[in-house]
Amino acid sequence: MRIVLLLIICLPFCSFGQKETKLKEELDSMYVLDQRNRQLLTKLGNNRPLSDSLSAVYKTTRIKLASMLWAEQAKIDTSNLHRVVALMNEHGYPGKTLVGTPTNEFAFYILQHARQVDAYLPAVKKAAESGELPLYHYALMLDQSLMRAGKPQMYGSQVTCKPIKGSAQSRCFVWPIDDYRGVNERRKQAGFPLTVAENANRVNASYDPALTIELMRKTYRLD
Repeated sequence: MRIVLLLIICLPFCSFGQKETKLKEELDSMYVLDQRNRQLLTKLGNNRPLSDSLSAVYKTTRIKLASMLWAEQAKIDTSNLHRVVALMNEHGYPGKTLVGTPTNEFAFYILQHARQVDAYLPAVKKAAESGELPLYHYALMLDQSLMRAGKPQMYGSQVTCKPIKGSAQSRCFVWPIDDYRGVNERRKQAGFPLTVAENANRVNASYDPALTIELMRKTYRLD
């Protein structure tokens, strides 16, 4: 009788644990797909053996390989996004309590590849403020949303590359920042390890703290 009773008590909790494990495994798998082609494209460069090997696998030329990988990745991103949104509708943002670390970050990486991230900002913000997700992830998504809206960013996390007006050259630069004097303190509070200038140097981008949206429009072609 005691064994039967223990089994009856255990079933709800065992079932809940199995659901968590299944969700974690699903997010882990989606993240692998999210990163696979991106990592391959980063490694291609002048790596002729890798390019030749992948070209043979995809039955294409080295010239067309990158576009094929991106096309495949676009389909993966769409599928992943639809699934993550469905999971969020059921569970809310799948944070640390539900799936542990680092899996709690994987839904964010998938969401940030969406063309429009505004719809997901409230859920990501809530997860970050409650400790379910590192705060700098919300900061990244907020900056991304502001930049796409043509507004100054808050944390200086976004870099873009644009043609210089009256020149055949382009330049990569840090998107204009609102209240640039306080940006590094905001970055520190959000958990960024580098200042804006240090991060710009890391990615080989120029950084003008006083750059405004108006000045940027006069300097660069934004079309």
